[in-house]
Amino acid sequence: MWTILSSCCTYSADDSTMSTFVIVHGAWGGGWEWSDVAGRLRDRGHIVCTPTLTGLGERSHLCLDQRVGLSTHVEDVVATVEFERLEGVVLCGASYGGMPVTVAADRLGDRVRSIIYVDALVPLSGQCALDLLPPTFATAVRHGIEAHGAGWRVSIPDDLIDALVPPGSIAAATRRNYLARLRDHPAASLADPATLAGVVDRMLRSFIRCTAPGVERLGGDPIAPMATRAREQSWPFREIPTRHDPHVFEPKQLAELLEELGAIS
Repeated sequence: MWTILSSCCTYSADDSTMSTFVIVHGAWGGGWEWSDVAGRLRDRGHIVCTPTLTGLGERSHLCLDQRVGLSTHVEDVVATVEFERLEGVVLCGASYGGMPVTVAADRLGDRVRSIIYVDALVPLSGQCALDLLPPTFATAVRHGIEAHGAGWRVSIPDDLIDALVPPGSIAAATRRNYLARLRDHPAASLADPATLAGVVDRMLRSFIRCTAPGVERLGGDPIAPMATRAREQSWPFREIPTRHDPHVFEPKQLAELLEELGAIS
């Protein structure tokens, strides 16, 4: 047996049951929020990378006041796969992360084994995140870009914070620690359309649907149409009875679902 350690992955060459996960976080977040789930998957022998998208998390200081678009976030995902020399990748996109994951999969082609959407946006070619999000929120973001320029970053609405991670839903100190690491999201990445060549349509795609309420505080539930599409197209579909960020509330169950869906080929 041999192993190679890198900044985000642990490689093991003799485990035929191992999956290679690249997990992409949602808006305002970062790779840091997936540490618990990633640790559980690594403990079970899987390779796991949790890249942070440009302008967020520990990379929030990059490109300040400059345009960070969807193509930048796609490149973040593609570069992770290419520089880590990953093959047979299970790409996982959570919430907004479904946008860059979809386009990255379309570019990566045969290097992707499957895609798992975790209560995520699933764009068609030509759609941007704002096309899929509720009109009230989308209009506010578009007005913000017009007023402040392409480098503007949108803060997470206060009522959405209380809906996604309500006081009392987790330990108070854990909640404070979580919220303290959220960062304003590059608005241009929400307004840029996904350009797809159709490669992703031929890939195996799965969907994990969170059934507890909360995300509709944006002005509606943007994930419901995504879940409906997944069911109509007969994707492997699982439900988890928790809020929109299952990695926060049910990391053990979520890790088990990712392992299960990642094994499907």
